Amino acid sequence: MTMTDTPRLDEAALEQFVHQTVGDLAAAISGLMVHLGDRLGLYRAMAGAGPLTPSTLAARTGTRERYVQEWLANQAAGGYVAYAPEHGTFELSAEHALVLADETSPVFLDGAFETIASCYADHEAFARAFTTGEGIGWGDHDDRLYTGALRLFRPGYEANLVSSWLPALDGVVDKLRDGASVVDIGCGLGASTIILARAFEHSSFVGYDIHGPSIDAARKAAEEAGVERRARFEVASAQDFPGTGYDLVTLFDCLHDMGDPVGAARRIRESLAEDGTLLLVEPAAGERLEDNLNPVSRLYYGLSTVICTPSSLAQEVGLGLGAQAGPTRLEEVLHEAGFSHVRVATQTPFNLIIEARA
Repeated sequence: MTMTDTPRLDEAALEQFVHQTVGDLAAAISGLMVHLGDRLGLYRAMAGAGPLTPSTLAARTGTRERYVQEWLANQAAGGYVAYAPEHGTFELSAEHALVLADETSPVFLDGAFETIASCYADHEAFARAFTTGEGIGWGDHDDRLYTGALRLFRPGYEANLVSSWLPALDGVVDKLRDGASVVDIGCGLGASTIILARAFEHSSFVGYDIHGPSIDAARKAAEEAGVERRARFEVASAQDFPGTGYDLVTLFDCLHDMGDPVGAARRIRESLAEDGTLLLVEPAAGERLEDNLNPVSRLYYGLSTVICTPSSLAQEVGLGLGAQAGPTRLEEVLHEAGFSHVRVATQTPFNLIIEARA
């Protein structure tokens, strides 16, 4: 075949891929619709309300009927709400409300759409990073990244951390009940730290993060939760946080964001008591790319491209571990840092929960 030859096309494959791409286009714009529905309280107003007309929903949310009518049509076309043409009404089912309207639900996902909305706002920075190779610091993103990440991760932590993740670790729950010293590295807005502090009133907790505004928000959240006496928050990195003799150090969905995860894990090992434990929570992933060709990993690889990997590349060492490193690579990092006992303690469809001891 010469350079000018045109390859014979598989028309059926082409048609199938066009349909797939149109579906992705619909999903992309509908993601914005979800973000608007969340931000404007449209889903919350529909939850448990039964069938509603556009005018009723607009009146309940202080929005304009014409905009709400178009939004509801998009939601009906995507199967997010049910449409009754004989009455001109729209309804959010109880099942869909758990995903879209109830922030206490373990399957609440509006935070993910908020996170992705922040990524679209930062697209110029991402394009520049692709061409220069530079990183993008965690604090250099659209502000919705931080609140979106909080709302994305908190439901899973609420549902699993105390009930299943901690019990999967050897002896940790008993220590926490008796009174343990706990450090939460990369605590962000403090969700994980506060969940722990609420559950174990005899233990003391400190959350560290490099992002000052997140620490300020975490302090406020601790006061609102009534745990500020046993949960404090300070600005510090994983490589230079103070203290030793800790019974438990936690890393929730942040080791892969670090420029020097080996150095961070080494500092954590040095900070642990002789019988202390590291709890590492990371995004679920298989060992190889071919093990991760699924919707969950598609989401994680996308977020890793524009958030996790640029964050790592903006720091010293800049390892760029990525959000889909997988258990073997994570174990290698921990062993290189000096941990001798490393195991996957449990997992969910979205998380790997790894226990490490010196």
